[in-house]
Amino acid sequence: MTFRFEAFAGRGSWRAAAVLLAGTLLLGGCATRDPRDPLQPYNRAMFAFNRNLDKVVVKPVAIGYRNVTPKYVREGVSNFLGNLEDVWSVGNDFLQGHVALGFNGVMRVGVNTVFGMFGLIDVATPMGLYRHPNGFGLTLARWGVPSGPYFVMPIFGPSTLRDAPADVVDLVYSPVTDVATNVTARNQLILLHFISRRASLLSTTDLLDQIAIDPYVFTRDAYLQRRHAQVEATRHTGILAMGPSDDSGAGGAGADAETAEPPEPAASAAARP
Repeated sequence: MTFRFEAFAGRGSWRAAAVLLAGTLLLGGCATRDPRDPLQPYNRAMFAFNRNLDKVVVKPVAIGYRNVTPKYVREGVSNFLGNLEDVWSVGNDFLQGHVALGFNGVMRVGVNTVFGMFGLIDVATPMGLYRHPNGFGLTLARWGVPSGPYFVMPIFGPSTLRDAPADVVDLVYSPVTDVATNVTARNQLILLHFISRRASLLSTTDLLDQIAIDPYVFTRDAYLQRRHAQVEATRHTGILAMGPSDDSGAGGAGADAETAEPPEPAASAAARP
């Protein structure tokens, strides 16, 4: 009797294992066939590289920066770099034909530069001049350039075949890289920007590690959904729309809402303008 029960239990365990394995393979096959992600073998390898780089180098540095630097200094650095980013956002607002958003950005940069000690203090947001992040990828999308497949960039992380070259344009032409003429000073400023952004994402990426069964799929889907929303908002915002309704950046062209076609590894999100 005992032998028969053990044998039955053994067969049940094998059945359960077989069902679990079949389900896993089925889910894996569905993920592989995702039409938005035909480059998945490369993307997964690059995603793993970025996560390992973040775990070994970037995250420890960001934690050290957060622990050593007083909060008011970190906020000042973030505000100063954000003010420089706003200049590039303004340029893209006008390239997209969003006149009201562009002039809102001009006023925001002017107020923070003059009255906020070159952007160290954000005095524009309480005045109703909200930040409106924008980039060249949204400008391309605004004029009908399709996104192309999902693509993970080295260090920069989640992107698409349209947005990856645009991310490089954002980096090259961003005032963050132009404010210092000395090469060493410019590189130090870029590094500071990178670490500051990563430090601001520490709690978010810790949560990702805890809740995501497959961090790659979670990151990909979250990025593509958010990018879709941003592009839709950019394409449907009128030239006189005033943009975000609060300082969270929600609302307005590109603020919260990719084409009708279809949180990221820490190092990637940190690098993205």
